Amino acid sequence: MSRVWQWNRPVTVREVLEDLQRERSIAYTTVMTVMDNLHQKGWVRREVDGRAYRYTAVSTRAAYAAALMNEAWSKSDNPAAALVAFFGMMSPAQRDALEDAVRIVRRDQPEVDPQAAPGTEPEVRPETPSETAPEVPPEVPAEAPAEVPDDVPAEVPSEGADREHPAGR
Repeated sequence: MSRVWQWNRPVTVREVLEDLQRERSIAYTTVMTVMDNLHQKGWVRREVDGRAYRYTAVSTRAAYAAALMNEAWSKSDNPAAALVAFFGMMSPAQRDALEDAVRIVRRDQPEVDPQAAPGTEPEVRPETPSETAPEVPPEVPAEAPAEVPDDVPAEVPSEGADREHPAGR
């Protein structure tokens, strides 16, 4: 999966094989079996190209990482404590990236009326021009957005798919 994500284009077994052989000896059939397994598990889709298949990732590496983090977090018996512990492990650069991501999400979501009754459909308040501006602390210039890929997850493997970690393949 690392090669498929790295190249970000449809790849053949032969291309992956040749790249892997720069690092170690590996058989064509081994790479072909792994690519077929990734296809069967829903991690890549494939299209016929002559006598070969071209494989394309179903989701981005970022979407895969996000799905793993969400899965781990949802299994916690205390999600808030898990987040605090996770944030405590982050480097200053990672915390800055997290703050940028939260700003982007807040900017892209409409503000909901906090007075809405619980259990009812939330009423979205119209935004005024001052509310549409992203909340950016004075020390962070507004023209320095976080790097967010344009190809954010179109799809992630279904819940029924085997969750074996393909990143090392």
